[in-house]
Amino acid sequence: MSRKQVLAEVENLINTYCSGCFLKQQFKKDYGKRYAHQFCIKNCTVGEKIRGCGEKLLDESNVTR
Repeated sequence: MSRKQVLAEVENLINTYCSGCFLKQQFKKDYGKRYAHQFCIKNCTVGEKIRGCGEKLLDESNVTR
């Protein structure tokens, strides 16, 4: 998978699932921005997929260098 494809996949995930996410908005209101962000990164299934895409990008950059 090329770098452009991975970035397009990340953008698609964010636009589809993260834009207007009720959980993030509610956690931000109740606990603060930092808590909401950490929830998205560590506990959200979409966040896990995005993190996996980031790992693909890191693997690709190490191979091409």
